[in-house]
This record gives sequence, structure tokens and C-alpha cells, in this order.
Amino acid sequence: MSAAPPRPRKFPLRLDRVEGGAAGSTARSLLRPQRPVAHAHVDAGRDVPPSGLGLDSVGVRRRMAERLRTDGIADARVLDAVAGVPRHLFVDAALVGQAYEDTSLPIGHGQTISKPSVVARMLELLFGGAQARRTGHLGRVLEIGSGCGYQAALLARLGSQVVSIERLHALHDKAREHLRGLRVDNVRLVYGDGMLGHAPNAPYDSIVAAAGGTELPAPWLEQLAIGGRLVSPVQEPDGRRQVLVVVDRHEDGYERTLREAVRFVPLKSGRDR
Repeated sequence: MSAAPPRPRKFPLRLDRVEGGAAGSTARSLLRPQRPVAHAHVDAGRDVPPSGLGLDSVGVRRRMAERLRTDGIADARVLDAVAGVPRHLFVDAALVGQAYEDTSLPIGHGQTISKPSVVARMLELLFGGAQARRTGHLGRVLEIGSGCGYQAALLARLGSQVVSIERLHALHDKAREHLRGLRVDNVRLVYGDGMLGHAPNAPYDSIVAAAGGTELPAPWLEQLAIGGRLVSPVQEPDGRRQVLVVVDRHEDGYERTLREAVRFVPLKSGRDR
């Protein structure tokens, strides 16, 4: 049995600047206009508020996790994290009906929340690193591209500490609000240039990127711990498609392998308000 991640000291969510449905709820009936007035005090005393869409139900998330398992995601830790994070809280209100479909969705500013199957696959690949195999968790994690904060919420369940960098200030703020609502206390959100990584908290046992360029930035490789693993999209030399690249750092250097084709937004440098 894998060891549980160590509980770190409180790692409060804050703005850093870098230069450069509950179980059993279905047994309760919803408040309806035709219910007798005598039942009003019973309805008022319920501890779970009614939900017209039912998206807050644990069952909805578990069904998505089961679909991912059927489609080939085998790591129980990843599936448990997917089943535990309410994805509909990270998408715009007009799109919540699609929150648990296996599709990417726009989150504004030309960015998207990635397909659940792609997110789960990248997290599963991270668990193949030497450090993760030894400890059973992702350790200290660096995420490039916070987006709306959904993957950071998953990483918070799978690692001990998470540093997540976002170059778009509006998305940085959005991720902060989403994670604050979930009371996540082991994620640090950084507004900065993701191509530079985040040296103050290096080295990282796991690094995952949500944008891809023609090559991996040197700071990412330098900030990867020995025994750590990096997973990122990268453009193939002919420029025709993106694929996932997996990099393992050993005592004597780096080992690089290419995986399946993906489609992510382009990796960009700098910060954009």
C-alpha cells in the first residue's frame, strides 16, 4: 500500500509577483411549491441545499472518474482526485452543463480548461517518476499555467505542496478565487512568466505544463529534482502536431520519451495583464 502524502505546514494561498452533492442527498426530496406548508420547517432544516442541476453530487464526479477508468486511466489516486474535485465550479456558468463531459471548455482570454481525460493522463504519467513510485505521491509540484485552477486543485490532493504559475493576471485572479472557495491550503499561486519556472521553491519532484512550445525551457529542467519527472506538451520538429514529452532526471542526466498526441495552447513568455 502506498504511503499517504506527508501533511505539510500550512502553505497559504496568496498573490505572489515574480518579475520577468453529498452522499445520501438523493434520499431527501427537493423543496417544491406543491409541498404542504406543514413540511416547510422540515425542508428549512435540511443541511444540504437543493440543486437544480445536481452537479454538486458526488455521484456525478464518480461517474466521470469511472468513464476515465473505462477509457484507460488506471491510477486509483488520480481517479480518486477527479472524483473529489467539483469541476463545474471551475467553468463559466453558461457551460456548467458540460462540466463533466470529456471536453475542453473556454475559460476566457483565449485559454481553455483541458479535457478531463488529458489532465488525468498527464497526472498518471507523473506518478511514473522514480520519486513518485517510491513515496506514492507527487511531492513538491510545479504547475506551468494555472488557468482556472482546476488542475491545481487535483494536484493539491496528489502532492505535498504545489506552486502554480500563470502569466495572465485575470486567470491568476480567477484561479485564486476558485481555490479559495475550496479552502485549499497547500497551493501557492504565482503571477509570473511560466517559462522561467519558479526557482525560489525548487527543486520540484514533479513538473507539469499546460502549454507547449517547440522545446522545453531550460529553467524547467534545472528546477527538476533528481528522481523527479516532468510532463509537458511539445511541438514535434516538423510542426505538424503536439505530443506529450516525459522527462526523468537521473543522477547522470535526463531521459526523454515521447507519448501520445495532444493539443494545448502555445507556450508564451512574459506576463500579460
